[in-house]
Amino acid sequence: MELYDTFSTIFDFLRMILMFHYELFYALYRLFVPVELKNLKGEIVLITGAGGGIGRQLTLEYVKQGCKVICVDIDEKNNALSVKQGNAITTASTIGYKCDITNRDEVLALAEKVKKDVGNVSVLINNAGIMPTRSILQHTHEVIQKVMDINLMSHFWTLEAFLPSMYEKKQGTVIALSSVLGIFGMPNTVPYSASKFAVRGYMEALLSEIIDYRPDAKIQCLTVCPSWVNTNLIHTVKMKFPKLFPALSPKYVANQIVQAHRRGQREITIPWFYAGILHMLRLFPYKCVEVLRQFVDGKVECDL
Repeated sequence: MELYDTFSTIFDFLRMILMFHYELFYALYRLFVPVELKNLKGEIVLITGAGGGIGRQLTLEYVKQGCKVICVDIDEKNNALSVKQGNAITTASTIGYKCDITNRDEVLALAEKVKKDVGNVSVLINNAGIMPTRSILQHTHEVIQKVMDINLMSHFWTLEAFLPSMYEKKQGTVIALSSVLGIFGMPNTVPYSASKFAVRGYMEALLSEIIDYRPDAKIQCLTVCPSWVNTNLIHTVKMKFPKLFPALSPKYVANQIVQAHRRGQREITIPWFYAGILHMLRLFPYKCVEVLRQFVDGKVECDL
């Protein structure tokens, strides 16, 4: 029996090595021969924080792909404008709902209404977020709680509301907006950065759960980590070499998200090369990274 266990372990180890190298070379191959882009026509896409910025541009991008788009925002006026712009591209393609996504009961009620009015959501995009910027001790506990409720906890309520139907149909997509500040921290962004690190963590864990417990379900999980985006969310970012790290347009970010969705990717940074740089920095001692950070002199200005 011990001999059998030994051979079984050796076999599993060799199989793991083979599969590891296969996946590695396949990934390298796909760098030069991209996968065929998935057709999104007919998907029912729900976007939180759709009233402006990235959310509005995502609305327009998905409408162009032939999707039915559900715009969700607590700001009814701006959400209605996103709906109007979506319907200007394709008539009756976009519908809006007012919802406080930090309120679990409201989110669950929204899910029932959406199912009745439109159908089962096949693509969930957790985009809503806020970003107060100041030193940690200048944040009130109310503001910290609000950051966590909008940027993180709302994701759990939307997952509770919309993931079961994806499991039932054995297909779907969950997209969550994290940030480069969910990969490394900067001054004046402690609560925001904490919430975005958490988003990356739960999305990685969620994907692992789906692979292990629901291998029959073809559910894509995509985590998006944009750099500085030119929206009302972010305040002035100061650094020594601003031309090397320009602010991104919401339209560009939205386009990159849709392309990553269509390619079946699991995590992206925007721009793409940030991924290699930021993860490579983790290989160096902390003080080396801090020397580089101080040289770049990057920080988000306080909003007080």
